[in-house]
Amino acid sequence: MAALVTVATAVLAYPVAYTIALVVSARWRSALLLLVIIPFWTSFLIRTYAWMVILRTEGLVNNVLVALHLIHEPLLLYTPFAVFIGLVYGELPYMILPLYAVLQKLDRSLLEAAADLGAGRWRAFWRVTLPLSVPGLVAGCVLVFIPSIGSFITPDLLGGAKTIMVGNLIQNQFAAVRDQPFGSAVAFALTFVVLALLMASLRSAARLTKEMP
Repeated sequence: MAALVTVATAVLAYPVAYTIALVVSARWRSALLLLVIIPFWTSFLIRTYAWMVILRTEGLVNNVLVALHLIHEPLLLYTPFAVFIGLVYGELPYMILPLYAVLQKLDRSLLEAAADLGAGRWRAFWRVTLPLSVPGLVAGCVLVFIPSIGSFITPDLLGGAKTIMVGNLIQNQFAAVRDQPFGSAVAFALTFVVLALLMASLRSAARLTKEMP
């Protein structure tokens, strides 16, 4: 689930960050960044409850899907897909901001040189923009994957008892099952995975920094 959320946020965030950094004028840039940051002004718990209202049986999404005959009965809330939506929504700003920080510093003369050498817009993107934005993409993936893999509130509220992630498993071992040794082992394994990911990302960032001109 954490890997899927990371991939989905990267796919959704890159066009947003690219548009804000390289397409829109400076006058609109601050306003669009403000819209990205606004969710941080609200409690994550309140935003999760808001998704419960949207995805519930009588909610807007279910009613629209039923009216369009895409589904026969409401079924979104308390499913893995509801957890996926909640995590992507909650972690999306953490992917947009690092990508924007890297793309905003991109040397526009490199794109102009690519165009002078005959590269089209898409070829310049694949050969120039995307490789130079990899450090921001790596940072965003780390910022999204780590909170997602240890997420507790979103699976508990949007997934109910049907979706259990690692954070819920650890909590159940200590609060319900009373199997502290197993809960401690799972918590240690989660910590090890997070530390290993951080070390790998730091090495990757250092290597990319050396390779960049």
